[in-house]
Amino acid sequence: METIAVLKEAVDKQVSDIFIIPGLPLSYKTQGYISSQGEEMLKPVDTEKIINDIYTFAGNRDIGKLISCGDDDFSFSLKGISRFRVNTYKQRGTLAAVIRVVSFALPDPQTLGIPQIVLDLAQKKKGLVLVTGPAGSGKSTTLACMIDLINNTRNSHVITLEDPIEYLHSHKKSIVSQREISTDTESYVTALRAALRQSPDVILLGELRDHNTISTAMTAAETGHLVLSTLHTVGAANTIDRVIDAFPPNQQSQIRVQLSMVLQAVVSQQLIPGTRQEEVAAFEIMQVNGAIRNMIRENKVHQIDTVIYSSADSGMISMDTSLLNLVKNGLISDKDALVYSANPDMLKKKLAGIS
Repeated sequence: METIAVLKEAVDKQVSDIFIIPGLPLSYKTQGYISSQGEEMLKPVDTEKIINDIYTFAGNRDIGKLISCGDDDFSFSLKGISRFRVNTYKQRGTLAAVIRVVSFALPDPQTLGIPQIVLDLAQKKKGLVLVTGPAGSGKSTTLACMIDLINNTRNSHVITLEDPIEYLHSHKKSIVSQREISTDTESYVTALRAALRQSPDVILLGELRDHNTISTAMTAAETGHLVLSTLHTVGAANTIDRVIDAFPPNQQSQIRVQLSMVLQAVVSQQLIPGTRQEEVAAFEIMQVNGAIRNMIRENKVHQIDTVIYSSADSGMISMDTSLLNLVKNGLISDKDALVYSANPDMLKKKLAGIS
């Protein structure tokens, strides 16, 4: 099995992920569905060869981290084929990998169903914008589209801090400096503190991992920069709770005040199995207004969902309303809408009203 042939086939078939795991056939994920490629099981020696090849493709990257720590995360490009994001790991004492296929071309937001109101958040001059959702829900893709919009329309310095870098941005109207954690810099916090001395207008932070990163990101947003980042949460209220809970109890009151001032919007997204054998994106959009700032400051986050439900004319939409619209348009089934719903009982009643 030639590794380059596997990677090229995956790109040709528009696969999103490649699974290289001993005891299973080579497997591809396409539109959320995993399928085996043949019946021949991969042996440990097969996966080890493929993984060694991948480390060679990644500029002879040192495989030592994988051997000593049990996992590694990096990206690489193959000229004329595609770009790939890789997570290698040990399982049952053998080497395995999951490879994400990342196109050289930046994604088209219209094709992906990203609402214009989400893209327009990239035009804000300062503050914190969070794109949230479970792993594999397309957060990085949404952020890449927002950075591309900035790059095409604004004369700015954009600094991206990613682990690893997925989409590559060329310099257009903006200067785009892309830094990869562990390759170009030590950590998110180190890179973020350095970024503040690099005359940035926009900072993309791959993930808010801990309270040190969150604190530095909020300071950057407070001092006149637009900060874009992600969290693995679903729903605006859950996101705000997660940010505040990352801090010790004695700091949480202060963080609520700071977050209420810098937060501009929270976009939550999920990928739902579609009725046409392709995944469909559902979005919840919360634009932070005066009422929401007060709720964050006064620890009344549980009331935010009500504001989102009642503020459709202000460019907000709840996750359940988004799911309901997708059902009405025949893009997802009632059953899947309920599985991904924030309030299944309420959504069930609304779905009954349109059937």
